[in-house]
Amino acid sequence: MSAISEYLDMALAARKDSIDEKHESAFRLFNGFLEGFPALSIDLYARTALLHNYAESASDSDAAIAQNWILEKLPWVRCVIVKTRNGQSDSEKRGIQTYGANPDRKIREHGTWHAIDLTMNRDASLYLDTRNLRLWAQKNLSGKTILNTFAYTGSLGTAALAGGAARVIQLDRNRYFLDVAKTSYMLNGFPIDKKDFIAGDFFPTVSQFKRSGQTFDCVFLDPPFFASTAKGTVDLESGSSKLINKIRPLIRDGGWLVTINNALFVSGRDYLTVLESLCADGYLSLEQLIPIPEDFSGFPETRSGKPPVDPAPFNHSTKIAILRVRRKSAAD
Repeated sequence: MSAISEYLDMALAARKDSIDEKHESAFRLFNGFLEGFPALSIDLYARTALLHNYAESASDSDAAIAQNWILEKLPWVRCVIVKTRNGQSDSEKRGIQTYGANPDRKIREHGTWHAIDLTMNRDASLYLDTRNLRLWAQKNLSGKTILNTFAYTGSLGTAALAGGAARVIQLDRNRYFLDVAKTSYMLNGFPIDKKDFIAGDFFPTVSQFKRSGQTFDCVFLDPPFFASTAKGTVDLESGSSKLINKIRPLIRDGGWLVTINNALFVSGRDYLTVLESLCADGYLSLEQLIPIPEDFSGFPETRSGKPPVDPAPFNHSTKIAILRVRRKSAAD
């Protein structure tokens, strides 16, 4: 038996409770970086298995071995897609279907439908590491107004609407990503107002909101690790404070700023220090850290690898913090 099969057996045993009877959910079946086999990670989206092949050689056979293992152990899987990080073509990097029927186009999480497009880009259209944050949004944002920046396919905003949010504005530069968000709305019966889907650059859009005096009860700040346009630069290794200070004027007194830093080489302690320094003036306070689900981070009995830097007090290099905002009053 291949070594990868042994790791996969352990991973499946730890995640047996994650498999729902109808096979509508999504979770990480195997996180090779932290569970002993860095060349491979596997996600399940409903009945579709998505393999992330990080091997140095695109022809590495372990992805094929993993596919055979999946089809033997999980006979209900009806489609397999392999994304090859070092593939020779964009289609290989976005994902090639290697087995079965059409890929699933939706998953159900916390009672909410999310549209997916698994070969849309190198990512998978729904980030599994932010599942607990979507649950927080669903439980805490009833009646609130939300701005979801760097929205990608809008899952955080969709979760907020599922919890009764009064209004959600989804902001992303990519119009196609926002179209996936609209499909999620249709799946859940949420009304679609075109004004609430803004295909635009973060920096000028936020500046426009400031000029118009628009504010929100909650802002999600989930930027990519690094991005640069003519309007501004996102750099999560050294520029988190600038992004947070850019967005905080848009949040009403008593509202929330939800910030996510997924920089692999930024330690949890260093990021917490950044947040604590921003809270020093008394107008921000750190309310809660949201943990990454164990299926994504690995379980105590399956973890055998370590991230490049220590994420503590967070439990993963995806570091999610909820900040409470206080606005200056005339007395201040």
